[in-house]
Amino acid sequence: MKAAIYDRYGPPDVVHIRDVEEPAPKEHEALIKVRAASINPLDWHFMRGTPYFVRLMTGLRKPKITRLGVDVAGQVQAVGRNVTEFRPGDEVFGTCRGALAEYVCTSESALIMKPENVTFEQAASVPLAAFTALQGLRDKGQIQAGQKVLINGAAGGVGTFAVQIAKGFGADVTGVCSTRNLEMVRNIGADRVMDYTRQDFTTSGQRYDLIFDLVGNHSLSAFRRVLNPRGIYIGAGGGGPEVHWLDVLTGPIKALLLSMFVSEKLVPFLARANKKDLTTISELIKGGTVTPVIDKRFPLSEVPEAIRYLEQGHARGKVVITLE
Repeated sequence: MKAAIYDRYGPPDVVHIRDVEEPAPKEHEALIKVRAASINPLDWHFMRGTPYFVRLMTGLRKPKITRLGVDVAGQVQAVGRNVTEFRPGDEVFGTCRGALAEYVCTSESALIMKPENVTFEQAASVPLAAFTALQGLRDKGQIQAGQKVLINGAAGGVGTFAVQIAKGFGADVTGVCSTRNLEMVRNIGADRVMDYTRQDFTTSGQRYDLIFDLVGNHSLSAFRRVLNPRGIYIGAGGGGPEVHWLDVLTGPIKALLLSMFVSEKLVPFLARANKKDLTTISELIKGGTVTPVIDKRFPLSEVPEAIRYLEQGHARGKVVITLE
């Protein structure tokens, strides 16, 4: 079978599509024929080995795990002897290691059934981005109906889910994006949209109960200017490849320390995959509260081009890898 492999850290050119051995499911795993997968910033962080502390997990000199991809959707081909929830032929989606491949194995606990009203491509776009949006807003942001919520980076993979999830909670949502994305962000539910190329929301005079920052392009003091007293800032954006690794490391520390001395709550955040939240998101999709937004589709053979496109930071929704 074919899979996206990288043997050294570097730009997208280090990723190659190679023939590898098809995996076999362990006791609690299912073998999935991949129909679609999606690209996340996590993939290019691992690919580049940046910020450098990532290499404490992935390998100091070269990657220990050479496969990319986390989000997957496909059909069950076989199951381990202790798998009880799925059987061959089931259409599923969830998370795995090395999703950018023709076949993958993953734990039964990382999968759920794909809703009938979404495509494999839509399902593959969901997990990591939607986990980030849901857990950031609900768990860290403690979002409530009627609150004024600002999504900075509303047109991106996480942002498109965040706008819709925030509306599902009954919030009054302002989405910040570029000119070309204003109409799209408005169409997915934002009550107001702001064009960052023409207006700086940190000097607008409007205040918010919750800011979900997916870009990291302003200082904490600038964000505090537009937070209500006792407001909450959630930082889930680390910027692009050009951002210095030290800024990525010190940013969350600064937020936690500053929160000790100000009335606002400043919270750095990383999502964690879990089956319960994936089921919650699936129900939101089945009920029509959330619709995945896909920008571009690439075949498996063009994974380097897909990563390069995502790194540019202008994707509208998710970037998806399709497999026949």
